[in-house]
Amino acid sequence: EKEGFNIIPSAEAAWLTMDREGIRRLASEKLGIKTSPYVFAGSEDECINAIEQIGFPCIVKPIMSSSGKGQVLILRDRDVRDAWTRALEGGRGSVQRVIVERVVEFDYEITLLTVRHCGGTSYCAPIGHIQESGDYVESWQPQEMSALAHSRSIEIAKQITDELGGFGLFGVELFVKGDEVFFSEVSPRPHDTGLVTIMSQSLSEFALHVRAILGVKVGNIELLGPSASKAIVAHGIGNKIFYKGLNEVLNTNDVDLRIFGKPRVSGRRRLAVVVARGDSVEEAREKARLASSHLRIEVT
Repeated sequence: EKEGFNIIPSAEAAWLTMDREGIRRLASEKLGIKTSPYVFAGSEDECINAIEQIGFPCIVKPIMSSSGKGQVLILRDRDVRDAWTRALEGGRGSVQRVIVERVVEFDYEITLLTVRHCGGTSYCAPIGHIQESGDYVESWQPQEMSALAHSRSIEIAKQITDELGGFGLFGVELFVKGDEVFFSEVSPRPHDTGLVTIMSQSLSEFALHVRAILGVKVGNIELLGPSASKAIVAHGIGNKIFYKGLNEVLNTNDVDLRIFGKPRVSGRRRLAVVVARGDSVEEAREKARLASSHLRIEVT
């Protein structure tokens, strides 16, 4: 960037979005966006004090991590023990620092895919999703929400992405409680919950990201119909992975499968996703679940 190259995402966006302290302070303290209460800690004693200050239930997370690694849910006093150590074990890099944040009571959480391109900023229909242990397992589009909550979500997404700058697609994660919207996190790239757009939109999140990178206007983002995605998780240890039941998976109209091509499994790993479209979100989710149940994965 210093030499004049256009880097997507920008260096600042990549740094801030990987650093929970940086992005949280940006959202809450600089931009005044509503978030869950939080305290940062740089030692075990500070972590314990932060938990006491935030109260139960709360979550301890390393400053840098991904896919839910290092997240420790604290429900009561006895859970505090070893929270600092367990959180850091799941972190990236050598930063000895965590965030302790209050668990927000919310009705649902969404990803608002936001595209900054040469023609301005565009937004996809809100994507609802379910996470387990910090990992997305299911998503659907559109997520039903009030007009006020939707407009507030767009406002937050614009504030955050304008501040991060540059072009490209951003996955802005938000908690929604009635008409209230709380900022959670943002990724400066296509988002795992956005895999549903392979089926749901005229332009998938990947197509949108590429257009933004190439300096092409995004244009109209058409929602083709209620759609859902279901992540396929394999368990085992090995680098020989066999997929069976493809005919059964793809035997239903408006159902598709993407295998990620990951070369190895060591414990638990997402290896594929099923996407489906229906007349309603409920029908699409059921089609995705049923299709995914037919895929059998062997790891040796």
